[in-house]
Amino acid sequence: MLSRPLCFTPRCLPLCKLSNGRLFAARHSPPPPCRRAASMSAPLLHTQDFFLDPFALRQWNDPDYAGTRLSCDQQEFVDRVQAALSGGQPLAEGYAPFCKHVFIRNHTDAVAGALPITQENCHLLQSAYTRRRPEELAVLTRWFPAAAVTASRAAWLDVILYSREQLVKERADMPSKEGAGQELPDAPWGIISIKAQDEDHETPMQPITMMRNALGREEGGSGVPLDRQQYEAAVAYWDSHAAIL
Repeated sequence: MLSRPLCFTPRCLPLCKLSNGRLFAARHSPPPPCRRAASMSAPLLHTQDFFLDPFALRQWNDPDYAGTRLSCDQQEFVDRVQAALSGGQPLAEGYAPFCKHVFIRNHTDAVAGALPITQENCHLLQSAYTRRRPEELAVLTRWFPAAAVTASRAAWLDVILYSREQLVKERADMPSKEGAGQELPDAPWGIISIKAQDEDHETPMQPITMMRNALGREEGGSGVPLDRQQYEAAVAYWDSHAAIL
């Protein structure tokens, strides 16, 4: 177990991060949101069972996106997810009835999105108050800068799905959300995020994400109440891991 003074005093920055990854001083008002690309109004790519939600498009289109970046063809990606389901791979249960997962082999160059915290890399941790969208509350986040660490190519892609019904509700409760007002395909599941990882199963979401979800859809969450047992499991995992951003 690492000592608290060594690994839990990352540099604190009086900054906030917008959805495009850029930081701004927390004492100032955030700059206006970036204009969405014109392609956002185009019909969403889809198959019989899946569509690519606008929230996931940033993993292809936003050069400043801090999570798993993808460069493969978007329609081909959705087709691969459909092929996995059609080939007999079941949908894995998520943290709520409207959330499912599909795990596919990583056919891209995406690297693992998190690393264990060790005595050797602990000093590289950074922290700041960040937000995924300008309209959300900023939360304290810690991470490894991508330029400071070496991550290997991930073995798996965790394709995170939300039901079409849930996405309709979230758009209604946060009209400024990506894709709000855009018609969703009739496919029952939207691909909302893709995580590159070495595990072929779901890893715990970050505790702060659980808290945001519990705040409700009006604050950018899903509206799922906090589950203490799941929260403690998430703390146990992220106590010794940090995302690469």
